[in-house]
Amino acid sequence: MPGTVGNRHADEAVEPVSLVAAGVGKAIDGSVLLRPIDLEVGSGQCVVLRGENGSGKTTLLRILAGTMDPSEGKATVDGAVADERDLAIRRTVAALIGAPTAYRDLTLGDHLVLLDATWGRGAGADERALAMLDALEIGHLAERFPHELSSGQQQLFHLSLVLTRPARVLLLDEPEQRLDTHKRQLLGDLLLARKESGVAMVVACHDPGLTRQIADQVIDVVPA
Repeated sequence: MPGTVGNRHADEAVEPVSLVAAGVGKAIDGSVLLRPIDLEVGSGQCVVLRGENGSGKTTLLRILAGTMDPSEGKATVDGAVADERDLAIRRTVAALIGAPTAYRDLTLGDHLVLLDATWGRGAGADERALAMLDALEIGHLAERFPHELSSGQQQLFHLSLVLTRPARVLLLDEPEQRLDTHKRQLLGDLLLARKESGVAMVVACHDPGLTRQIADQVIDVVPA
């Protein structure tokens, strides 16, 4: 049931969170990847990033996730510099930026159970894993291996890996890619449920329908 999984943090008291990018920019060897930009998002809010390919949306998401250092400006999560090496940041931020690493010899269900255990959620991991896959309408694939999936099914699996994380911030880079109209609507419903539970989101998105469904604010990222 999508609503149940979408609100899976309702019994875990999602604490308020603040994600801020202040004058964040990135250049490498004189090549500008991201022009300086400001962004602020709090609990229960969603900022959608728009812009042509190469404008810097993915670079901005990586800086917000703490996987890339900015050349100028600063990105913070609850006042702390965004840095994936910081356990507190990893507990707060979950990101889908590119294809995540998957194990060839683990099933889809195995992956979610492993994540569930890693973040210490206790008993019921198998049930939660299946509920998540069911919410994305791939529960019937729980015993498949990642390499056995179609392109669209792989995208849904990648989304399940991120949505399983007990995060207060979600960063998603074009989560709608390779999904049909129905699955995009399903994704939008799940993300709306996360917003209602207090999760803050920044989403790079090319789809106008999904943008209208989830965005509280739209930022156009201008290429250098």
